[in-house]
Amino acid sequence: MAGKYTPLENYLRDLSASLREVTLGFEQIEGILNNKLPSSAYEDQRWWEHETEGNHINKRAWSNAGWKIEGLDVNAKWVKFVRAR
Repeated sequence: MAGKYTPLENYLRDLSASLREVTLGFEQIEGILNNKLPSSAYEDQRWWEHETEGNHINKRAWSNAGWKIEGLDVNAKWVKFVRAR
């Protein structure tokens, strides 16, 4: 069963293996998801930093795809992903 953040997971997984980092704007991510991010993603960096266990399906999406967050600016509305492996 596909979850809300599966399109982001698939997007990151499908990026060229030679690409080591990617910076996405929040609007770009919403386009990938075809859905709005929750207001907490715009207001609180902790939304992006949750652990992968529990109900934090957002972080599991990029973690499952082999990426982690290396940079974030909730005011400028962008996040930088880097390959975790």
